[in-house]
Amino acid sequence: MPAQSTGRRGLLIILSSPSGAGKSTLARRLMDWDPTLSFSVSATTRAPRPGEVDGEDYQFLDEAAFKALVSRGAMLEHAHVFGHFYGSPMAPVKAAIDAGRDVLFDIDWQGAQQIRNSDLGRHTLSIFILPPSIPELRNRLIQRGQDSDEVIAKRMRKSWDEISRWDAYDYVLVNDDLDATFEGLKTIVTAERLRRVQQPGLADHVRRLQDEFEQEAVK
Repeated sequence: MPAQSTGRRGLLIILSSPSGAGKSTLARRLMDWDPTLSFSVSATTRAPRPGEVDGEDYQFLDEAAFKALVSRGAMLEHAHVFGHFYGSPMAPVKAAIDAGRDVLFDIDWQGAQQIRNSDLGRHTLSIFILPPSIPELRNRLIQRGQDSDEVIAKRMRKSWDEISRWDAYDYVLVNDDLDATFEGLKTIVTAERLRRVQQPGLADHVRRLQDEFEQEAVK
């Protein structure tokens, strides 16, 4: 009899880190490694910035529509940041993982906790990326050349609060070498895809084995 596939349910892969620790680069590498991965498109009430496309960069909603989704329990996680609401709509995420596709989230510890406590929490894989040192974290922010000194100072002040939540995650990687960290990230994702809860067809497969065992016993 040919081998039976047990199928696979997708994972909600959460990457979190203080700004400058390498999370965005690792997320891009992960999606290049496995093109079937999809990035969760957040909803927001802020206005689109030049070049942003609705449905690709963000799902742009007015405040009433956003709050209606929250009240219906249709957001996996949401937060109010700098005067605007941000959140992850549940429907597209559930459709993806039911089809066996993993969804990648770039969110903070509060969003990660909300997803962990949601109906999809048991399919969540959370990974926190630590910098090798605080001076190195500051150097990376400076070398990016994207922020003013004031913004860098704000990011550094916020970084300790983020780092202090490290023990709320399933896995923690110290990004002192990008290539080595990425290899660790791939290993984690590969292993987590094989968790029993991620293979919904296992129970049917075991029942088939039991039927075959009983058939062999009566021969």
